[in-house]
Amino acid sequence: AFSLFVKAKEVPAASRCPGGGEGVRWRCCRQAFEELPGIHRHVALHHSADLGRQDGLDAGPAEAGGSPADGPAPAGSPEISWVLPDTSRVSHDDLTSKVGEVLLYYCYCEVKDPEKLCAWQKALCQHLHLTGKVRVASEGINGTVGGSKVATSLYIEVMLSQPLFKNILCHEDFKSSAGGAHCFPDLRVGVFKEIVPMGIDPKIVSYKETGIHLSPQEFHREVEQYLSQASQGQSDTILLDCRNFYESKIGQFQGCLAPDIRKFSYFPSYVDENLELFKDKRVLMYCTGGIRCERGSAYLRSKAVCREVYQLKGGIHKYLEEFPDGFYRGKLFVFDDRYAICSNEDIISACRYCGALWDQYKLCSSQHCRQLVLTCPSCCNKGLTACCPVCQEKELKVTSRAAGQTLKEECECTRRRPRVPIERVSQRMLDTGK
Repeated sequence: AFSLFVKAKEVPAASRCPGGGEGVRWRCCRQAFEELPGIHRHVALHHSADLGRQDGLDAGPAEAGGSPADGPAPAGSPEISWVLPDTSRVSHDDLTSKVGEVLLYYCYCEVKDPEKLCAWQKALCQHLHLTGKVRVASEGINGTVGGSKVATSLYIEVMLSQPLFKNILCHEDFKSSAGGAHCFPDLRVGVFKEIVPMGIDPKIVSYKETGIHLSPQEFHREVEQYLSQASQGQSDTILLDCRNFYESKIGQFQGCLAPDIRKFSYFPSYVDENLELFKDKRVLMYCTGGIRCERGSAYLRSKAVCREVYQLKGGIHKYLEEFPDGFYRGKLFVFDDRYAICSNEDIISACRYCGALWDQYKLCSSQHCRQLVLTCPSCCNKGLTACCPVCQEKELKVTSRAAGQTLKEECECTRRRPRVPIERVSQRMLDTGK
């Protein structure tokens, strides 16, 4: 069997040349490499002919520094392809153009070697000059990356050709929006226990037990029917927002129940504390891109209290592509430097200080806090730039101290917020207009 690094050799610590430094781990073609992504990229670009073949794609059973004794992956688990796209015919300007887009995607599948997938993913993103965040786990991959349209197009092409995702990931699973590499400060790729942090072991609550997926068209019809019935006080359905409070604050579906939680890891506790609310109900769930609903719906179903659990396939992102003026009003919060993207002109949130309509987030100006705050230009000009009065006072003290003496603290507005709110069934939940 071929090893991925047929031509590359790991350099023993004792024989590493002075010029290469202590960090050099591999040598190939008279070049020294310190990290896995570097040697992966080199081999994929210059020695692909030496790699083993599987399903017509280049694949390697062992990564650099690994042991050939590891052998092939267990039966039923596709081998990871290390191929990187050929960019030799693409100009550097086109590949690194600031005018581009941001991709959002996820894929639940069995990953036997998350570390290997992580190393390849990092090499791929660096090769295409993409920035963003990618989470890899034994249950799959979840990413949001930004770059030029040439780069994102090549990224999708390679992801779809990856044997690991064959017949699972498709082109429609990639949600795109205007942006680029500048939307993220850097590239972060890592291995985690979950690809979305719910705080429940994937072996206990699996994505395989998810709710029923509804297309944007089907979800639109369900919401329309729900709002019609709710206006008459006759609905047996709950339209549930699975996101955090600061996301739903600037945009949400009409008539939804938006839990006042700060992290998705609080969602299981929210369900536990409000089980009576969901008893014998039909639940329509939604989130940004669909991934939180995968595990969230599985957790809700595990409680065996709901009649039915449905979820919006592709999330709000895909819904807005087809219904920009539908039942979702306001902006869609995104986890990058843009903070939000717009599909309609509605503003449903207000300035933290004066109450004027405003939905553009900024970071709290207090260095010890750095939470998000809605403060309009007028209030900003008055110096009101923190998330709460206590933070504002601390900011004044902080600016008079020497640099580097501040410590991150939990601000007052976070400390006072109930970790898991207890819902009260009321007409407010059935208010279809606000």
